[in-house]
Amino acid sequence: MEIIRQTNRTVLLEEVNPEKLDLITLIGNVKGVESLDDEKIKEINEHLLVRDFQDFLDKFTPTIYSYYNAASQRIIYTLERPEGVPENNVSEIRLDQNNDFLKMLFTLIDTKKNQGRRNVDFKFENVLDMISPKKVMEDIKQVRKEINYLYEKYEKLEEEDPKKLKLGDKLNVKFEEASRNYNNVLGMLPLAIEDVKTRLLLGESQDEAEAEEVQIGMLTMGDEGELKIVEISKEEQEALPVSVDEERSAALVEIFEEDYEAITENPTPYVKDLVTRTFAPIAVTDSNVDVEREIANYNNYLEFYKQSKDNFVQTAKPLIEKILGVKMFFDQYQTDDNGMRPTLLVTNCKVDMMVKTNNKPRIDTYLNTVNGKNSFENTIWFGIFPAVEMDSVDRIETRRERFKGTDKDDMPPGNTLESLTAILDLAMKYKIQIFFNFQANEATTFNDIATKGMDKYLNKTEVLLRQNYSEFAIPCLPNFSVIPEDKSGVILDKKMVKSKDGGVALSQQREDILKLWLKGVYIDASYVAAGTVAAYQCPDYLDKNFKNVTNMFPGVRFDIESGDNALKIPTTLAKEITGFTNKIKNTINKNNFGFVFSSENAQMNGMTINRITVYKARSMAITEDGFDSIYKTLVSTYIERILRFQTSDFKQDKIIRFFSNNPNSQKSIWINNKGFVNSVLQTGDDISYEIDLDNNVCHLNIVFNGNIKNLEVNITKSTTAVG
Repeated sequence: MEIIRQTNRTVLLEEVNPEKLDLITLIGNVKGVESLDDEKIKEINEHLLVRDFQDFLDKFTPTIYSYYNAASQRIIYTLERPEGVPENNVSEIRLDQNNDFLKMLFTLIDTKKNQGRRNVDFKFENVLDMISPKKVMEDIKQVRKEINYLYEKYEKLEEEDPKKLKLGDKLNVKFEEASRNYNNVLGMLPLAIEDVKTRLLLGESQDEAEAEEVQIGMLTMGDEGELKIVEISKEEQEALPVSVDEERSAALVEIFEEDYEAITENPTPYVKDLVTRTFAPIAVTDSNVDVEREIANYNNYLEFYKQSKDNFVQTAKPLIEKILGVKMFFDQYQTDDNGMRPTLLVTNCKVDMMVKTNNKPRIDTYLNTVNGKNSFENTIWFGIFPAVEMDSVDRIETRRERFKGTDKDDMPPGNTLESLTAILDLAMKYKIQIFFNFQANEATTFNDIATKGMDKYLNKTEVLLRQNYSEFAIPCLPNFSVIPEDKSGVILDKKMVKSKDGGVALSQQREDILKLWLKGVYIDASYVAAGTVAAYQCPDYLDKNFKNVTNMFPGVRFDIESGDNALKIPTTLAKEITGFTNKIKNTINKNNFGFVFSSENAQMNGMTINRITVYKARSMAITEDGFDSIYKTLVSTYIERILRFQTSDFKQDKIIRFFSNNPNSQKSIWINNKGFVNSVLQTGDDISYEIDLDNNVCHLNIVFNGNIKNLEVNITKSTTAVG
């Protein structure tokens, strides 16, 4: 670990925010340049290297852009800032940890993990409800409660009291949170929807959702002792003594009114009243409500909210799935220790741009700089290449569409196999192992493999067999379902109608239930696979799960397929199905294909494993026994880099010393430390060399439990005799 301090830096070959700088732009012109200077590498790291999930959100600020189209009366959402639309007419929606949709997904993933329930048993609707107007309003009510609590304390203190000033700081933060949507009509719609319900359904029965006419009254006894409730006149209501709480609410109303007027570009009386009713409600019964108009407004709000939310989700979902993938990459490092934490270099550009003839030399020069030196601080070991296009099954042509069917054009374009092979060609040159997966949808999940097998993966990846780069290509499967397609419906609310007796009610008709279909949310398997392998490179991480770990070496030789290793370091994701059939598992074991995740029933030390685990960890390199284990390539790369460093670029005399029987030689150190789970050479392993002076080549023979892997390096001849 003294020479190579990290073996888990990973490059993400994805565009996240086109408004931010990308790797191609930062590298710049490389004509006549062999290597980038240190200042340039530092600049690239400042912009593109992230050390945890929050760092990723801070540096790349994933954003959806929106503007209003008056012609179609719709909100248009885009992943790129729309050109031709004035800047002050474009709204930015940040996809961060405060976004309601992302919060819902994070909560769902955590809840599934904590419950350990499979998809068929999990109550998705209980969590999906978080993005309904009702749940959005609950969050606002919490903000309102905190504002009232802080303001009550604030008012009781003397001016210039340090405690009061600190409370003022907290109130400013809360008001900023409350005012975030003053200028965002769409953001105010959940408030408006719930506001109308509150006022019109004041007497709402929880069972029947129907309201009767309400007149505020008081309980009295009549002349004969009978009980009755008599209406209080408006004058009597106004004459009632004002409580301290009402005084405080009235003061907050004035503050919110002033705040709204100051911040809003085009204030309207209705929205101003809506803001004050939401954040500082006062108990006033309005007898002049135009019920017909309010019902019409409510139903229009709900329809517009549903349509806009639907458009937003379908536009934002590909970006949201990338964000989830990055979170899952970092989440696999399940330890608080600050050891060899995985880092992620985000290229932030489309892969087809990277592999263009004019751009490929830039990437080549960058990789030569970070991977072609005897300084390993910025060396990239792994890559994530998600969303490779999978040919869909041909639809049976029909003369006419009698019933509404699935939209096969709904899937966004993915990365091509051609781009993948171009990247693999570079990856091979710089010894970067690429984790890739096919597009995440219902056809590439656990359910699909469990029912249909994995033949399509074998067929699709056949082009990657028996290539020079095969050992650096790692197909990851299946993809993970955050929300399965058939369980992704969200009930937003019901339309409002006038009941037969003149009251107001929420409709019980099926067609009046407004439901939003998310059409499934998935995580690309390559993020989780790369995150798992990057995590177990760290000895501190392994030490949390194994007894025999040494800090002398990284986890390059750790074989996750061996023994109970996979059960001891499961992923952070909950099981999805009851498992694969024996026939499917026999096929997987026969081929030993891919980086395969398992959702099997398993126990260890009497404890049930409720998380998804790794079943196979293989590359596309073919052997007599199927596909080769990924650790063999990683160990070979590690040994070659250590050898290059210690022999000053493969000097003949130093190579001989490297492999000598001297107790201090590197080979002796590895041989004498075989008893650890992360030993570079383990029981049954060996390493030897042969020098071919005629061709200036050194052949390295690395034996992994009887299987030999050959490496070849060009040596530098000694100027003195070697003895």
